[in-house]
Amino acid sequence: MPGGRLTQQDRQQIALGLADGLAYAEIARRVDRPTSTITREVMRNGGPTAYRADLAHRATERRAHRRRQAAPRAAEAPPQAHGRDAEAVREYEEVFTTVLMASGMTTMPARVMACLILTDTGSLTASELVQRLQVSPASISKAVAFLDSQGLVRRERHERRRERYIVDDDIWYQSMMASARSTAQLVEIARQGIGVLGPGTPVAARLENIARFLDFVSESTARAAEQARDILRTKVERPWATRDDVP
Repeated sequence: MPGGRLTQQDRQQIALGLADGLAYAEIARRVDRPTSTITREVMRNGGPTAYRADLAHRATERRAHRRRQAAPRAAEAPPQAHGRDAEAVREYEEVFTTVLMASGMTTMPARVMACLILTDTGSLTASELVQRLQVSPASISKAVAFLDSQGLVRRERHERRRERYIVDDDIWYQSMMASARSTAQLVEIARQGIGVLGPGTPVAARLENIARFLDFVSESTARAAEQARDILRTKVERPWATRDDVP
């Protein structure tokens, strides 16, 4: 597959593919690029419904210009373990971040979350996050505060009273259960509205249908999370483990 950046013609082909309802993999085949490249390109430029080739091309040029300006003061990238390709890891982290953003997370929490998930230890200190993401300590602090409030990270105090921010397996279970509880609250509110707006009215029928649908989704989500929780606790043999992995 060809290297280098996407051209404006490539982006026009991507826009046409999205308009035709094609999957990312099919668009990737048409422009002879990896699927991950197409996913990252679309998600960082408005998503599948808002992607515009001309706007995406100009935005990419602006980002490249900012990177060139920042290059002299950028810290050296941390070495990659296990023989990983540093550029491939960087690109994958961008894709992961844009998918988190598409789910509703804002930019900096998504960047911090992706960075934590994609470390072997699943934990980093604030200073390590600052170095990896090249942002201010205040930006890291705000992002971690948000993730902590959502139950997506936890904090542990280690040596020299420094905090480590951790994503562990059970966080995904807790996140799904929080989503189920949030959906259940919508069910309750919808059914309260039936009494306020009058049973038997068109709006009450609409609210009842919403409540029934969301009730099913909430119960199904909670049940599936409970049934699948043991998967997160499965111990996988790790032939790649090193002494650094041991707390």
